[in-house]
Amino acid sequence: MTNKIISFEDLVVWQKAQELAVKIYHLAELNKFIKNDFTLKDQLKRSAISISDNIAEGFEYNNNPDFYRFLRIAKGSCGELRNKILFIKRLKNIEETIGNELNKEATMLGRQLGELLKKVKLKMASEKKPKTRNP
Repeated sequence: MTNKIISFEDLVVWQKAQELAVKIYHLAELNKFIKNDFTLKDQLKRSAISISDNIAEGFEYNNNPDFYRFLRIAKGSCGELRNKILFIKRLKNIEETIGNELNKEATMLGRQLGELLKKVKLKMASEKKPKTRNP
C-alpha cells in the first residue's frame, strides 16, 4: 500500500532537498573560504534552498502543468548547486570527501527530480486523452 501524498512535505524529493540545503547552509557558515566570499556564499545558499522552494511552490498550485514547470526549475537549481560545489572543489577550498559527498547527494536529487518529472508528464498526458465511452 502506498502512502497518499497530501502535502509537499510528504514528497521524498522535498525532504531530500531540505536535508541537502541544511548541509549547504552549515557548510557556508563553517567553511572559512565560503563564509568570507559573500557572493559565493549567498549564491550557494540560494541555489540550495531554491530546490525545495520550487518543489513546494509547484505542489501548492495543485495542478500538474504548474507542478511540472516548478519541478523543472527545481532540477535546474539542483544543477546550479552542483556546479557551485564542483567550482569550490576545483578551487581546492573544500575537503575532497565533503565536496564529493555533497556532489553525490545533489546528483542523486537531480535524478530523483527527473524521475518525478517523468511521472508528472505521464499523468498530464493521461489527463489529456479523451475519455472513451463504453457502448
